Amino acid sequence: MTEEDSAGQVPDVVTVRGADVKGREAFENLNRRVLAHNDKLMLVEHVMEKDSVFPLHSHPHEQLAYLLSGHIRVRAGDEEFEAVAGDSFVVRGDVEHQVHALERSVALDIFTPYREDYVEWRDSSS
Repeated sequence: MTEEDSAGQVPDVVTVRGADVKGREAFENLNRRVLAHNDKLMLVEHVMEKDSVFPLHSHPHEQLAYLLSGHIRVRAGDEEFEAVAGDSFVVRGDVEHQVHALERSVALDIFTPYREDYVEWRDSSS
C-alpha cells in the first residue's frame, strides 16, 4: 500500500481491490480490514458483531468514522452518543474513545496520518 515503486518513489495512486484484502479479528467479534493508504492517510473497515466492544483507547491520529450499517454507542472524551447507518463523526487525536455495537455494524474509519501499527498488525498475519 505504501510500497515504493522501482524508482524508490511512493506511488501517486494506490489502488486496493477489496477481494484481495483479508480481514482479521482485532478483538473478539470485531474484524478489521486495512484498505488503501499512503504515508498521510489510511482507510480501514471495521465489522463489529452485536454486543462487541472496541475497548477504550486513544492514539495520536485524527479519526473520521462513517457508519455504513448498524447501530453503535460511542464514548469519546466526556461525550457519549449513538450513531446509526449514514452517521459520521470525528475524534481528535489523543482523545480516549470506545465503541459498543448495539447491532451488527460496519464502519469505515479514516486516519491521518496513517497508522503504522495497523500496517504492522496486518502484515504480522501473513
